[in-house]
Amino acid sequence: MLKKMNRRLFIGAGIGALAAPALISGKAQAAEFRYKFANNFPLGHPMNNRMEEARDRILEETDGRFQLQIFPNNQLGSDTDTLNQVRSGAVEFFTLSGIILSSLVPVASINGMGFAFKDTGQVWSAMDGELGAYVRDKIKASRLHVMDKIFNNGFRQITTSTGPIEGPESLRSLKIRVPVSPLWTSMFQALGCAPASINWNEVYTALQSGIVDAQENPLSTVDVGKLFEVQKYCSLTNHMWDGFWMLANQRSWERLPDDIKEIVSRNIEQSTLEQREDIDRLNETLRASLEEHGLEFNEPDPAPIREQLRQANFYSEWRNNYGEEAWSLLEKVTGPLA
Repeated sequence: MLKKMNRRLFIGAGIGALAAPALISGKAQAAEFRYKFANNFPLGHPMNNRMEEARDRILEETDGRFQLQIFPNNQLGSDTDTLNQVRSGAVEFFTLSGIILSSLVPVASINGMGFAFKDTGQVWSAMDGELGAYVRDKIKASRLHVMDKIFNNGFRQITTSTGPIEGPESLRSLKIRVPVSPLWTSMFQALGCAPASINWNEVYTALQSGIVDAQENPLSTVDVGKLFEVQKYCSLTNHMWDGFWMLANQRSWERLPDDIKEIVSRNIEQSTLEQREDIDRLNETLRASLEEHGLEFNEPDPAPIREQLRQANFYSEWRNNYGEEAWSLLEKVTGPLA
């Protein structure tokens, strides 16, 4: 059952992605609006699976007036490049991690605050509630349109080649790859690690060659990136939750008639909610599959690691960075952090 699920979510859906344009080509050729949607996931990832479904529904419900063209796997450039293209209007839609979006909208990384959320229930209370609304207002102030719901990328775990993470002492001097983001670098420095900012397309080689000994990602990313080939241990730290905002060029969005805006928004929201469930189910089942590939799992107590962050003034520093209003909305859900 697990192998069938993984194949359907990550591979099999790619066949449908190739076939779908032929089935709808008649309406697509007559489209009044042809907008590009870029993302950094491969075909067959739950996000692309669900957005392919949204694409087809939107084309049908607009009677062929709106066609969404999907460009997966960083086909149109890196995250930074594509964000610039969305701001200029060269690309109309783009999904981006709030933690990386923080280069433009600093508060957007608050969903990735270290060890803040206990479970996805708390995540959705925050991101579908007042904190999410606050972040979206700041994104809109940067002249980007943003959809109301955030996609799920799941909680992040640490994999290593040197040994399992048992507590704060296991993290000291650990050479760990992190994405290019001040929040990631700050957190792992506070834990005594030696973080290195490395682009995703270079991670496998960096782990293989020993430039770094560890990395951190949701299990779905560990699986699709085949990191089990160059890592031996996986510690279920749940140290950050990551999600992807659906962004749109403001001018391109405003050009759409109101009826098309409603259809596009509603169908993207439907696919977002369905993708959230896909990722949760996938991460629940992937442990067994990854163990078959040789990864050894452990579940460290997060409390001592979180306490190390407190002692290093990590939370106080980021409370100042985000400001009292944003921080209070976060703690309204999570309870006191700093």
